[in-house]
Amino acid sequence: MEKLDKLFTTEQAAKELHISPRTLNNARSTGTGIVISYHKIGSRVFYRQSDIEAYIEKNKFTHTGQCKESL
Repeated sequence: MEKLDKLFTTEQAAKELHISPRTLNNARSTGTGIVISYHKIGSRVFYRQSDIEAYIEKNKFTHTGQCKESL
């Protein structure tokens, strides 16, 4: 049986990403900026650990010119 990812609250996910929870909330509301899939269980929002890690890996660069190319 496949092991489930750890789920993070908005506050925990923001801490992993070194941003404020408000920034993550705004990104989720507008669909811009830090776009990470999330799960809504009842009225609570959760982020999967693997989605957070994938976002970090996707935004890894070796020089500043790459940042512009990825947009």
